[in-house]
Amino acid sequence: MTPAWPSAWGTPPAHGLLRSCPEDFVVSEELGFDLSGEGEHVFLYLQKRELNSMELLQRLAVLSGVPERDIGVSGLKDRNAITRQWFSVGLAGRPEPDWGALEKSGDVKVLKRGRHSRKLRRGVHRANRFSLVLRDVRGDRAALEQRLQLVRLQGAPNYFGEQRFGRNGSTLEQARRWAQGGGRRLTRAKRGLYFSALRAFLFNTTLAARVEEGSWNSLCDGDVCMLQGTRSLFACDVVDDELLARAGRGDVHPGLPLWGRGAYIASPERARQQRETLAAYRPLCDFLEQQDLELAWRPARLLVDDFCWQFCDDGALQLDFALGAGSYATALLAEIVQYQQGAQEGI
Repeated sequence: MTPAWPSAWGTPPAHGLLRSCPEDFVVSEELGFDLSGEGEHVFLYLQKRELNSMELLQRLAVLSGVPERDIGVSGLKDRNAITRQWFSVGLAGRPEPDWGALEKSGDVKVLKRGRHSRKLRRGVHRANRFSLVLRDVRGDRAALEQRLQLVRLQGAPNYFGEQRFGRNGSTLEQARRWAQGGGRRLTRAKRGLYFSALRAFLFNTTLAARVEEGSWNSLCDGDVCMLQGTRSLFACDVVDDELLARAGRGDVHPGLPLWGRGAYIASPERARQQRETLAAYRPLCDFLEQQDLELAWRPARLLVDDFCWQFCDDGALQLDFALGAGSYATALLAEIVQYQQGAQEGI
């Protein structure tokens, strides 16, 4: 089991049921750039139901005769949901198959296709748009309205969601055993899955410490600063009034490490504090560095766009919003309601 990460805004004032059926969790990926219309890579915008992204990628490999490594995906989407996402297939002179064959199983629809000169890379899409329904919502309606308004205005800690760790934390547990055993040879996909789970766990642990001290949504001296909606970052030795104002507006967020090897641009004091937070997991940090994973940074705060909600006559609550690529809807929901999953699945 993964830890129960601390909440920024206190215990949510209501309970509800999430994913009672796939139609209650709809995700649409927004690519954020135009296809060139030519090139060896066919881009496909596919809708899937009760199917995870890697299973669909494997179907694309079989249909096209292309190795899985030549198929691109920007984000991994849940199984127990209806999701729409982009894939790229590098044909490199191969004939283009009949993509309509994907629809014969009944759980996939081809929505769009086009050509582009480059393979789709992980995390390059702009955002994910969500339409979620929480069933059997119980609690103080006025308090719930206040919590929704608070989250709309100030956001939530940018935790990795439980999907990253597998059902009941099984992927994380397997990854920790693998790391403790020295990292024996695995398939490329399995290694990537384990690395992602380990780095997400260390990130969430570091973020939880900032939540507990109340600084997850504000800048501190020595922080790495990240610009909203971009991967741009810079070090900040001393936080001045201008930076505080920008952080208050949501233009800038504190950045926390996705562990790996590389230049650590946070101040020595901030780096020391983060290492102390992760002292119990030092062997995992060392292992990731030994595997030559490159140090990266992730915002500590997520902000929600186009957030609206509706209370339904049947006791349900519908939420519609958009999040930047890499942020989890479940991290947002955890600040709003204490939810149970109708059918929890990993990615």
